[in-house]
Amino acid sequence: MVVLHFYRREDEKGSGLQRALQSCPKITIRTESCFNVEWSGTSAPSPEEREALLWLFSSPFEPELVREKPFLTPAEGERLVEIGPRLNFSTAWSTNAVSICQSVGLRAVSRIERSRRHLIQPRDGQKEKLLDGEVDSLTSILFDKMTECIYSRPIESFAVETRPQKVFQVDILGEGRAALEKANQDLGLAFDSWDLDYYTALFQRVQRNPTSVECFDLAQSNSEHSRHWFFRGRMKVDGVEKEETLFSLIMGTQQHSNKNNVIKFCDNSSGIEGREVESLFPTDPTQASAYQRLPSKRHVIFTAETHNFPTGVAPFSGATTGTGGRIRDVQSTGRGAHVIAGTAGYCFGNLLIPGHNLPWEEPGFEYPPSFARPLQVAIEASNGASDYGNKFGEPVLAGFARSFGMRLPNGERREWIKPIMFSGGVGSIEDQHVTKEGAELGMEVVKIGGPVYRIGVGGGAASSIQVQGDNSSDLDFGAVQRGDAEMEQKMNRALRACIENRAGNPVCSIHDQGAGGNGNVLKELSEPAGAVIYASRFKTGDPTLSVLEIWGAEYQESNAMLVRPADTAFLRRVCEREKCPVDFVGSVTGDGKILLVDDRDGEKGKGLEGGVEQRDRTPVDLQLDWVLGKMPQKVDRSVTGLVAQQQCVGPLHTPLADVAVVSLSPFGTVGAATAVGEQPIKGLVSSAAGARMAVAEALTNLVFARVTDLRDVKCSGNWMWAAKLPGEGAALLEACSAMCDVMAQLGVAVDGGKDSLSMAARVRDETVKAPGVLLYVPLSPGRYRLGGSALAQCFSQLGDSTPDLDHPDKLTACFQTTQSLLQDSLLSSGHDVSDGGLISCLLEMAFAGNRGIEVDLPLDGAGVLEVLFSEELGLVLEVRESVVAQVCERYRDAGLSCLTVGRTRGLGPYSMVKVSVRGQEVLCERMTSLRGLWESTSFQLERLQANPVCVQQEEEGLANRTGPNYKLTFDPAVIPSILKELGEVRPRVAVVREEGSNGDREMAASLLMAGFEVWDVTMQDLCSGTVTLDPFRGVVFVGGFSYADVLGSAKGWAATVTFNPRARAQFAAFRSREDTFSLGVCNGCQLMALLGWVGSESEDRDPKGVLLTHNQSGRFESRFVSVALLPSPALMLRGMEGSTLGVWVAHGEGYMQFRSLALLDQLDSQALAPLRYVDDSGSPTEHYPLNPNGSARGIAGLCSADGRHLAMMPHPERAVLGWQWPWAPVEMRDALVHSPWLTMFRNAAAWCLSSQ
Repeated sequence: MVVLHFYRREDEKGSGLQRALQSCPKITIRTESCFNVEWSGTSAPSPEEREALLWLFSSPFEPELVREKPFLTPAEGERLVEIGPRLNFSTAWSTNAVSICQSVGLRAVSRIERSRRHLIQPRDGQKEKLLDGEVDSLTSILFDKMTECIYSRPIESFAVETRPQKVFQVDILGEGRAALEKANQDLGLAFDSWDLDYYTALFQRVQRNPTSVECFDLAQSNSEHSRHWFFRGRMKVDGVEKEETLFSLIMGTQQHSNKNNVIKFCDNSSGIEGREVESLFPTDPTQASAYQRLPSKRHVIFTAETHNFPTGVAPFSGATTGTGGRIRDVQSTGRGAHVIAGTAGYCFGNLLIPGHNLPWEEPGFEYPPSFARPLQVAIEASNGASDYGNKFGEPVLAGFARSFGMRLPNGERREWIKPIMFSGGVGSIEDQHVTKEGAELGMEVVKIGGPVYRIGVGGGAASSIQVQGDNSSDLDFGAVQRGDAEMEQKMNRALRACIENRAGNPVCSIHDQGAGGNGNVLKELSEPAGAVIYASRFKTGDPTLSVLEIWGAEYQESNAMLVRPADTAFLRRVCEREKCPVDFVGSVTGDGKILLVDDRDGEKGKGLEGGVEQRDRTPVDLQLDWVLGKMPQKVDRSVTGLVAQQQCVGPLHTPLADVAVVSLSPFGTVGAATAVGEQPIKGLVSSAAGARMAVAEALTNLVFARVTDLRDVKCSGNWMWAAKLPGEGAALLEACSAMCDVMAQLGVAVDGGKDSLSMAARVRDETVKAPGVLLYVPLSPGRYRLGGSALAQCFSQLGDSTPDLDHPDKLTACFQTTQSLLQDSLLSSGHDVSDGGLISCLLEMAFAGNRGIEVDLPLDGAGVLEVLFSEELGLVLEVRESVVAQVCERYRDAGLSCLTVGRTRGLGPYSMVKVSVRGQEVLCERMTSLRGLWESTSFQLERLQANPVCVQQEEEGLANRTGPNYKLTFDPAVIPSILKELGEVRPRVAVVREEGSNGDREMAASLLMAGFEVWDVTMQDLCSGTVTLDPFRGVVFVGGFSYADVLGSAKGWAATVTFNPRARAQFAAFRSREDTFSLGVCNGCQLMALLGWVGSESEDRDPKGVLLTHNQSGRFESRFVSVALLPSPALMLRGMEGSTLGVWVAHGEGYMQFRSLALLDQLDSQALAPLRYVDDSGSPTEHYPLNPNGSARGIAGLCSADGRHLAMMPHPERAVLGWQWPWAPVEMRDALVHSPWLTMFRNAAAWCLSSQ
């Protein structure tokens, strides 16, 4: 086994490199990549195999930039630094790169890791030598110490000098508690004094010593992180024991709400009663087959997760795995469920953005070295969660971010040093899959998903440390995890195939793997029956793993299932088709024990015979009741096509939505609404008021979506509190009691949630506590209290009296009245008064509408600041003048005050904001100037995340925006006459997807609506020969991230077509037929460009004339943009010419790089670039963000000369329904009943029928 090296010259412009250059202006840095390829073949690669590897690593336009010798060699006075991933486990990047190699026949490639080689040189004219300290300081900026390291020499082997740790016995019988204390320290178990006493006594009672693996197992399974002891334990306050636990208080809220829960407090997610909807089901999920529209009853499910400690240590990877874990919570509900959309929230300390001083931030605060700084968390955590959601294919629709750090008057410091990374998820579940089946004798224990890696070891215990910073930083790093969204998506597809199987779901029960790893999830799965598990049956990604690590590592993208033996063949076929690993690791025994057999010496799963001493072969042999008996058991916003409301509103797509809404099906308007309430700063003044205000905020956000009934609203209560520190437990009890009391009055209830009670961090000798946070995902007239307000924070104060929910009955009346007004279409827009007070609410509505306002607030009894900045509950509504009296009367009839305070004035960049209080003008300014101030900190953060030039363009352009200028030149309601006569025989189209594709379902729904017979076809189906393209009139290549785009956008997909003989022949034959058409969207567009189906100069020479590369902004872009349709031969766009339409984009590599200017001119002159990004005047633009990727002349799509093949980066399939458009002008909304984009799919169907 050898490691081959392939070097590629790079023009790297990453943020780390830019920061390094800024920190040391006297140097320059040149960069190359090195692809380190582990080759396990018995002989060196053949010339053909080397050619394939060079093709994979090179750009089609610049193949000379890749070779097998380095481009960079240091001269005297220069330093070469090579940085790459740590070698103890394969990266997700490697997993996907190897998968590409396997698909093209390079079977001897077993691992590929990409390293970066930086040549650090003195800048021209600099004569000073580079000092070692300077180089070390520069290098520290260039890499993440958690996941990367410096290579002292080129990699010669991926083997690491690690020997598996042997299992040992902890001698409690001989040494008593002292032996367990030593194991506690050595293994990082986080046992507290009570745990040590309890387990010492337990093993003394049963007269045996535990093994090291059993101690680790008990620590993980029984950690606060896993078992939530605090919430279920009896509390003493001032020496008096409280009658109810926190958990019983929370469950008590159920008594006052409607009984619409189908799942509560007993599964990975909570669920509420849904509706009968029509959904897509494949005829046979084990092979290529047609989709059917079938009715089914689907319930709405919701879950929430926090991933605070890992995000504090390594923000990007911590947030990725937090997102992945929460997605698995949705997947693993009942007997399997559907993932729809996510929400996200972040709390961190003072940002201290360089060059952007905020007067309330304290620059002198210290931070522990084992935690990332707040600015790094703000940037990298949001990047990590976005990256994972994008690649998996889950849109993020709502959320929040909050920065806080302050020295209180009593000298105590409050700051989120250990950050909050909150992730919520909405999904759906079939009615027949709500209840898990119990474990039965003989059932197979199955692990599905990625292999075992030495990562996340001890995460459950590490997250339960009372004060972070008290434990070893090495153990902190050991608890960090590795996310692989591609693997999670493969697992999701395999699970979806099971739950959509019309012959019956083979999954009896499913649990997600999280804290505690296999040890925890397999006990939960098999409890109370018990199971035997064989270590040899786990697929491992590292041969040096110990049995403790196999049992306890919290490696990601893995679920555990129970299936009956008769269903194993179905599961294997599904996993093979979706290329998802599956391991049958044991079986249910019925003896009430969990037994782990270490049979990795060749006796695979044969038990304990052979004379080997049992305790050596069974490192875990525990009665389940010892462990479980007395315990409870930047972002895509359009993917799925089920998004009705995401976080951006108004003509300029301003991120101000109060509520997110999703549909359960593309064929109806039954769905779910979710909103967030969080008031941590007010909680510092009064825990009870903060809790009540958080409930109220969630409801005043939710009120702007039509819901069935207030009493149908259920909440997920999520608790981030340093509750184990003196006085904080009592404060949490006060908050929890207040929340439960007000919920009882309102008729809403909690049905699930998570907690993190280790929200404190150690900085030297000072413990810094985070504000108590109560997060909920689905209003008090009169007073002007400023405690806990944004205004107080700006002056580094908290205040002594905070707004509160003084009259819950008024909130109920307000909610119900607002809902009735929405039902009667009497409200144009609305916003809740929250952070920043009434003035912020008014301004935010102006910013979102791109309008001026003129307001006079006739509010007596308070000064100007109190009137403007008090965050008392309330709503601001925009209504038509003709219905003002009617709306006011409805609120007054409900016992509420309703005042006329102003009106909108003007539109666009010259509109004004005028605000008066009791007739005295207090603000008169251009709306755009105020919006610039409001956006300033966000733009500063964006400069650290994206290309500063693009950010500057957006910031300057925003001041001059008027809004999209949509235009329709055709009637979308007109259906081609030939489609009106459709019978049983419909034109057949294949929706082709590759590993990592995620846009297939919304594409299939659009094609079905247009009149096609739609088939689900994978590249695996084509490569294996189980299906051909011969019966199909059309193929559609869908969006997503094939192979996570690790070697370039759609490069792996194109490699499969290019090097797999079957696939290559199928594609060539299909393209040559004159009765076929094709469409490529996003990743499919990138594929068609690489294959030369569009953008080619001529088919006689190299057909690849256009290459799609990274957006000029340097980041993934998800926006609703304006696209003009130009005259062209494209058959799908016939009759649509001259229109300008809104459409979603969601891509990271959409910049069209043409082989030559002459080719670009040729394509333009031949009308082969029919789609253009346009500005507010309707002119093609290269200006960001109107053009999200910077492509020349605003080109957004290309077609072939005969018009049969169309490739486009925008997603028309996510805008075929009117409710999928986030905004449209009033005069166009009636036309959106039939979205204009559905016409292009109908055009294709009509063409197929007319050209038979």
